[in-house]
This record gives sequence, C-alpha cells and structure tokens, in this order.
Amino acid sequence: MKDGFLDKLITRLDRFSPSEVQNLVSRLVREKGFMESVFESLREGVLILAPEGAITFVNQACHKLLGLDTSKSIGQKVTSVIRGLDWESLAHPDRVVTRDMEVFYPENRFLNFYLAPINGQVGDQEEHLGYVMLIHDVTDSKREREETIESEQLNALTFLAAGVAHEIGNPLNSLDIHLQLMKRKISKLDELEDDNKENLEGLLATAQQEIRRLDNILKQFLHAIRPQPMHREKAQLHLILKTTLETLAAELAERNIQVSLNLADNLPLLDLDKDQVQQALYNILRNAAQAVPADGGELQISTRYTDHEIITSISDNGSGISPEQMGALFEPYQTTKESGTGLGLLIVRRIVREHGGEIEIDSEEGKGTTVKLYFPRFEKHVRLLEENSQDKPPIDIELS
Repeated sequence: MKDGFLDKLITRLDRFSPSEVQNLVSRLVREKGFMESVFESLREGVLILAPEGAITFVNQACHKLLGLDTSKSIGQKVTSVIRGLDWESLAHPDRVVTRDMEVFYPENRFLNFYLAPINGQVGDQEEHLGYVMLIHDVTDSKREREETIESEQLNALTFLAAGVAHEIGNPLNSLDIHLQLMKRKISKLDELEDDNKENLEGLLATAQQEIRRLDNILKQFLHAIRPQPMHREKAQLHLILKTTLETLAAELAERNIQVSLNLADNLPLLDLDKDQVQQALYNILRNAAQAVPADGGELQISTRYTDHEIITSISDNGSGISPEQMGALFEPYQTTKESGTGLGLLIVRRIVREHGGEIEIDSEEGKGTTVKLYFPRFEKHVRLLEENSQDKPPIDIELS
C-alpha cells in the first residue's frame, strides 16, 4: 500500500513530540501490514482508492476478477483500468454505492461492487481519506437464477404442450378412424363409377396422409420440448452435421442457398447424444436458411478445436437480429419469424448446456448472424489464471 493516507496523517502530527510520532508511525506500519495480509486472504476483490480515484492498494483477488496487474495498477486512476466507471457520479464522501457490472476480461463475469468512503479523524477534524471498493463475483448465482427460471419455463411449457397435444391428438385419431370407415364404404358402393370412386379414394388418402403428418408434428414437438434422458456415446460431430445437412438438402436447394464448409481436419471425438445434437444443429441451420434472401442466400459452416473445446460456427448473410430482439432470443414464444414458435433457440441452448457447452450469438441487423456452439472436449474443471507480468488492457464493463 502506498503511503498516501499515512502521509496525509503524518503531515498533521506536528503537534506531537518526535517520540510520539515515531511510536504512532510504527504502530500504523504494523497495522498496515496486518490489514494487507487480511485483504490478501479474501476471495473478494479489494481496492483502496484515494479521494480522486487513484488506486493505492489492490489485492490478488482483483487479478482473478478483473485481470489487474497488482503492482502496475498502483497510482493509476480506477477509471483508466476499469472503463465504464463514471467516477464523478459514483464517488461521494457521504454516500455508499452498490452496483452490478459485467466484465469481459479476463473472463466474462458478473460482478457486484460496493464503494464506501473512508473518513477518519485527523487532529480535531473529520476528514475524507478515500474509498474502499469491494468486488464480489456473482456469476454463479446469476446463472443459477437464469437456469432456474429457464427450467421453470420449460416445465410449464412441457405441461402445456402435453395438454395441447392430447386435446389435438384425440380428434386426429377420431378423424383417421372415420376416414378409414368412409374408405371401406366407398369401396363397397357399386353404383359409383370407377373414376368417381378412384377420385374419392384419392381424396380420402390425402386427408389420411395429412392427419398422419399432423400427428407426427405433434410427436416431434413434444420430443423437442420435453427433456429427454441423455444417451451419450463417442461421436464425430462432422458426421452429425453431414446428416443434418442431408435432412435439409431439399429445402436448401429449393431456396437456392449455397453452403460453404470449412471443417477442421482430424476433429476429435466427443461424448454426445447424437439425436439431441442433431436436433440443435437442425434448428440453427433451419433458422439461418429462413433468414437469408430467397436468391443469393449463403451459409458458412466451420469447425475448429482447442485443447479444451470444439467450436462449431454457423453464419448466414440474412437480415440479422435487432438489439431489441437479441435480448429476448431465449424466451419462449419470442421469435423474429412471422410463423415461428420461439422455441427453437430455447431448445438449442438446453441441449448444448446439458452437454456442458455454451451457445454464442453475434448478429448485425441487415448483415447476418453467426451462431457458435462450444462443446467441451473433457469434463470441465476450475481453471486458475496464470501469473503474468505483462501489461493488461483496460477492462471494459457494462453497468446495470
């Protein structure tokens, strides 16, 4: 800790004798060392700031949470290392402020900070000495809340879907039975000419085919929404992708959509539920196909891998997604399509997360959308940040 606070106190101790000053300084130095040891043992980030916002102390937890170099940060303004802080609006010698923020370096985290003034008695006067900023990582609790809400939404949705499917399925079965009876009676009517009989039988066959198609749609809908047990096995993601593209081949050809592949060589095998991953890829690819222009549409699909994960990227040159729509992409019944249900991406995220992965969506309105799926190659473990003496870039944050 720099001696800024101590200097301020010492310059006002001229009324004390030299021996008293020496004893007081020795005591302060001992207490300073003790407090630094306490701060370093905390998991919460601790920043001690001068009144104007200069950093006078930063503990090691801030290195993990914010990527700060604990030695080179001393003396810098806090706004120069944490961009997005409005120091003038936050700092007040008589006010405590707490706020949430999202940081994107060194990892995407949600943090809560608590800024409190440090006031002390200097001689006969109460003076403002600076601020303490405590930073707490709330990423896990925020994600747990989101996953709980998502789970509740899916449960409610599943219950509703089961009820709707039951109410629609019964009339469909009844219609199918009655059509079969009509077909039998028509075949026994001798007074009907052969041509008329054939036409009626053709119409009945078409009606029966449409009923079976509706019934199949209901079954697929329930299968997609209702959480299914995972049946993992070693699988090649490229083969699943190939099967999915073959399923969509007719639709892509009809819309004259060009598919460009840039697939990594020797892609490692993953423990996957092939059917569920195919469902996720199908939803993303179909969304992309429906977003591109009727002529001149293009999909770019690429894969790559690191020591930790496999990344699949699907980009389109479609209409893109507005900022307002981006905020509600994973909410049920929120959709950018006129005939959409708003369930596709919700299902994709559930499937990817059940595999321990994440989904990332980047879109620019009028230019297109890129969806990235991150599948871990191995079971995830906690990864500690390595000590590094190189300069770190300032942390960009979003306050809420």
